[in-house]
Amino acid sequence: MKKVERINIIMRYVNNRSHFTISEIMREFDISRSTAIRDIREIEAMGMPLVAEVGRDGGYFVMNNSILPTIRFSDNEVKALFIAFMATRNQQLPYLKIRQSLAEKLLGLISENQQDDLLLLNQILLFEGTNPYNPDLLDLSDLPHPMLEKLIQVLLLDRYLLITIKEEKEIKAYHIYLLYLYREKSFWQIEVFDFEDEKRRIFPVDNLIDIKPDHTKNKVSKKKILEKLSKLEEVSNLVLDLGPNAIAQFKKYHPLKFSISYTNPYQTTAVLKTFINVNNLEELTEIANWLLFLGADIKIREVPEEVLEVLQERLYLYYL
Repeated sequence: MKKVERINIIMRYVNNRSHFTISEIMREFDISRSTAIRDIREIEAMGMPLVAEVGRDGGYFVMNNSILPTIRFSDNEVKALFIAFMATRNQQLPYLKIRQSLAEKLLGLISENQQDDLLLLNQILLFEGTNPYNPDLLDLSDLPHPMLEKLIQVLLLDRYLLITIKEEKEIKAYHIYLLYLYREKSFWQIEVFDFEDEKRRIFPVDNLIDIKPDHTKNKVSKKKILEKLSKLEEVSNLVLDLGPNAIAQFKKYHPLKFSISYTNPYQTTAVLKTFINVNNLEELTEIANWLLFLGADIKIREVPEEVLEVLQERLYLYYL
């Protein structure tokens, strides 16, 4: 646990107790006596009204009617929060409707000089997808699909769900266990375990019509679900060796499910192993484009013939 995080937690710990000792702090937070004393002194310096009691069993207590000190941000902390906040614009993130109140609260916590700095940053900083003619902090134009917030609210209560999906020719219900909610290529997706077919599926959140907790009895445990999925894992059919330039390209962009394993301590060489669905033409095209994006600093150990065919087509069209 980092020092700042630990001190914040200790502040809340002592504020909720009428009396505490250094020994209690040491046991609760697994720290040495000297560290506990330093932390308590820092908390006193921040303005928390602690009173020390002398004697063999002495300790500390917080003065009556005391409250936690007002949160104060350093100049760099304010800028970090603001820039991170700006970078989320046009990302279709959930709960965006409260962006305005968040911005107002942040501005209300800081000094006039800090506010001036943020206004200047707002004028000169642009991020991908930001309208340069309207770089407004309170712009609400990037609202996500309304089903996303409902999905989050439900899955925080229960990951066993009954979902209704709009497919190409029909509307279908699925009993699922939600594995992941993620965003890729500007679209929100859910990765689920389908109990009917007992396999992994991926659905776009935009296609969701309804979401409910699944009250089916005798549910399969998460452990058994993961065991079933592990047995269904496909054997890798794409194996690449990556050099330093290819690793740099990989860090710039890679499909969400892809990962690399470094093969030397300096992280200048790596290997990638994954499975490509050769029956999905869209996926084949994306993989071919991505391999070209990685550049010449790769060595192909294994690749499906279908991917090579798409690569040859792309290269042929390029040199026409």
